[in-house]
Amino acid sequence: MTPTTLLWLVTGCLMLQPLSTDLYLASLPGMANDFGVTPAAVQQTLSLFVFGFGTAQLVSGPLSDRFGRRPVLIGGLALYLLSGLACAAAPGLDWLVLARFVQAIGCCTAVVVARAIIRDAYSPAEGARVLAKASSLLALAPILGPILGGYLQVAFGWRAAFLALALAGLTVWIAALRRMKESNRKLNPDAMRLASLGRTYLDVIRTPAFWAYALPGAMSYASIFVFISGTPFVLIRVLGIAPQYYGYLFAFGVCGYLSGTLICRRLLGSMGIERVLKLGTTIGLLGGLSFLGLVLADVRHWTLVVAAQFTVMTAHGVNFPCAQSGSLAPFAKQAGAAAGLFGCLTMYAALLAGTWVGRSHDGTLLPMATISATVTVMLFTLTRLMARHGRTA
Repeated sequence: MTPTTLLWLVTGCLMLQPLSTDLYLASLPGMANDFGVTPAAVQQTLSLFVFGFGTAQLVSGPLSDRFGRRPVLIGGLALYLLSGLACAAAPGLDWLVLARFVQAIGCCTAVVVARAIIRDAYSPAEGARVLAKASSLLALAPILGPILGGYLQVAFGWRAAFLALALAGLTVWIAALRRMKESNRKLNPDAMRLASLGRTYLDVIRTPAFWAYALPGAMSYASIFVFISGTPFVLIRVLGIAPQYYGYLFAFGVCGYLSGTLICRRLLGSMGIERVLKLGTTIGLLGGLSFLGLVLADVRHWTLVVAAQFTVMTAHGVNFPCAQSGSLAPFAKQAGAAAGLFGCLTMYAALLAGTWVGRSHDGTLLPMATISATVTVMLFTLTRLMARHGRTA
């Protein structure tokens, strides 16, 4: 594959994840009304997606080490497409939650294979720059997705969002089928054997350099998931924003993520991965603490929520390309497994953050602000505690 083809294919695969979580956010309150359930109940469609996404990566990564990136990616995209149609046809909440879980398996397969392809093709530093470039492009998904989702909800209801996701999956599947070439030139025939798989993951777990970047990466994703899971109810129900306008506010916050990826790309060459990551976590800390401080000062306006989201997502745009590339750097032959474990940790951290937000919702801004501040403090601290392990990679 040419660098341009590879970039667009990887971007398309990575784009499915934010589309799957962000496109239907404006529909969550409406779904709760349609099914007659609480916000926490309808958020299972988000939390079970995250759980499935995280867990399946432990298998899909080694699968691509064993059988190659191309067949595993094409199969995962087909599963994503079919499960999207099942979501749109769901007769009840239980069916929808199950279909979302299956959709997560297909989505995570696409994402973990895309990360492994980058490791196959590039050095760690160059890989971080390619991921930052891909992240700049895929920022269009969380920017435009919620806007489209808001209008789809108003015009057609929540099922239209899942039809749109199925169409996105079909587009990437066709592109992979026609354009993708195999990038894994060293297939590991033992990758899926239980004993070998256990040794592979044990090797990854025992590598301090992996944790030096995987833990900050997981906490960084948790920091934005606070807003992904919390803003639909805070902005629409608490602050009274109309569903069709929610997408614009969320999209403005996501512009911070795009800004962060551009900052990351510009600074990586002169500062290196470690220092850029420290800068990003500092930005996140300022955003989380300022959000909580202003809420405690009784500031209650949608601009505060959007500004906090913008700042924390800017930090994530700086952090995540560094964390993805740095965590995979020590693993030339085990990139799929390392990418899978990294993704699993990331999704579990997001699941905990989203569950915490859902269960603590009390009709005010305070729970979300408190959780945001707590997560960003943990991210800032972890990065500095683990920095010396990253330097010895």
